[in-house]
Amino acid sequence: MDDGKHTGPRAAWWNRAGARRRAEAASATPADGGPGPVDAEPGAPGAGAGQPRPLHEPDEYSTPPYGGPGPWAPAPPVQRPVPTPAHGTPVPPAYPPHDAPGGPQTAAPGAPGIHSTVPPGAPAPAAPPVPAEAPAAGQQTDGAGFTAAPAPAPAVPAQPAPPQTAFAQPGAQPPPATGAQWLQYDPWGAPADSGGARPPAAPLDYQDGPGPRRSSSRGPLVAGAVLLALVSGVIGGGIGSYTERNGGFGTDRVELDQAPREDRDRAPDSVAGIAARALPGVVTLHVGGGGEQGTGTGFVLDKQGHILTNNHVIDPAGGSGPISVTFSSGETAAATLVGKDSGYDLAVVKVTGVSGLTPLPLGNSENVRVGDPVVAIGAPFDLQNTVTSGIISAKERPITAGGEKDGSDVSYVDALQTDAPINPGNSGGPLMDSQGRVIGINSAIRAADSGNGPEGSQSGSIGLGFAIPVNQGKRVAEELINTGRATHPVIGVSLDMRYNGEGARVSSKNSDGSPAVVPGGPSAKAGIRPGDVITKVDGQKVNGGEELIVKIRAHRPGDELELTVLRDGRNITKKLTLGSATGD
Repeated sequence: MDDGKHTGPRAAWWNRAGARRRAEAASATPADGGPGPVDAEPGAPGAGAGQPRPLHEPDEYSTPPYGGPGPWAPAPPVQRPVPTPAHGTPVPPAYPPHDAPGGPQTAAPGAPGIHSTVPPGAPAPAAPPVPAEAPAAGQQTDGAGFTAAPAPAPAVPAQPAPPQTAFAQPGAQPPPATGAQWLQYDPWGAPADSGGARPPAAPLDYQDGPGPRRSSSRGPLVAGAVLLALVSGVIGGGIGSYTERNGGFGTDRVELDQAPREDRDRAPDSVAGIAARALPGVVTLHVGGGGEQGTGTGFVLDKQGHILTNNHVIDPAGGSGPISVTFSSGETAAATLVGKDSGYDLAVVKVTGVSGLTPLPLGNSENVRVGDPVVAIGAPFDLQNTVTSGIISAKERPITAGGEKDGSDVSYVDALQTDAPINPGNSGGPLMDSQGRVIGINSAIRAADSGNGPEGSQSGSIGLGFAIPVNQGKRVAEELINTGRATHPVIGVSLDMRYNGEGARVSSKNSDGSPAVVPGGPSAKAGIRPGDVITKVDGQKVNGGEELIVKIRAHRPGDELELTVLRDGRNITKKLTLGSATGD
């Protein structure tokens, strides 16, 4: 046989009918007519000293399967050692499937013609009985004429027996137990070179740990799950937002009709149109000093930064207190006092370093008629940019205001009356006509209570508001800007304020003993005497001393007036030219 192959008795690896018949014929018909020779285990008792008779005649052509292996012959199964893992349980070897061609079939040990696998560590099954011609010396036979197999050698306890394959083919012998080289034999391996025998195959490397890590398919699944979660979150957020805005998906959801948004300008003579043009020129003043604070309104007179307001608004600042001006845009600037007059209740302050000022146009209070629509703008209770509207309720309404200190700060105003809501904080703000021109300066209100209530004199509007006519305000503002002082028209007499009859009575003499009619003054020149009662001014009835002062203050110094005087029960008419006096 070839080098590197087993040289002992050969097992019947191929089930060829011809070879089987020749083997059976050779065993059944010996040359001497006796029983044929029987192959015995090497080293068995009674074995002959010569070579055992082969099962077939030598083949001079080396025809497979008895010659060298060739591509046309099926290879015998390769026997491999079985690894034993660390925990001591042998791993069964891998065999071809039962139905695979040429694969071994599992059956009970000793079944004829079928391979049987013996688990590792179990005792090997006994070899099948082989018929023999005659028992050799020292051999035992059973009643059927079969030679009993020799007793197996005792197994080493420390090493489990490798798996063995029992061959049940009649006349075959099991492979020897010492076939380590045979277990590594590979019939399809490369033949040995001419120089020597083929080297033994390297032992297989078995590992107790897990096999090589296979590529995991969980990565795409995790990425898909994350993507699904993100998409679900976005969709859920959108659905939640929609349901919150629209109240759900129900078909019975209530939807109210609404006009679309409009970006259109209002008519110039509407309240909205007037307010839009006037608000940039209206300011809010915050004044402090002397332990007092005040808030009021004013409006821009010119590009130089002059602002007109009421005297009682800036009065808490005294002569050096801080005055802050806030424009409708929210910009603030410090202001300085230009001039003030308590008799007219007017004052002018100035801001510097402010660009983009919007002066308000001035109207003419002589053109105002009762019932004309008006708009009032101010900061009631420090709520700046407040716009209210109403009408002119009356003209030439004589009012007095102030006098809380010593009576020297009393204001006499021939005012315009309006029902436009005016509240504390509106003082000094503009009263505008339907064309957006200033016709008055909001100054006073008539409260419903007497000032003794829980809210005192700070009660709200009851529709009785009063404004200084813009004609008077213009004249006083010009004088304050130009000279720092305002002039008052006078008639040169002292009035008896305790007189309760109709008209205004001239005093007999002053409290200090000086004459009641100023010598050389306007009244002295017109022929007015002490004790005369002035009942009319330019044909308008006079009801008292304060009303006479208001009517005179409504004119300029130098104006000519016609006075109706009651003397000794007779009404006489006197012409008078107003004189001038400097206010405080």
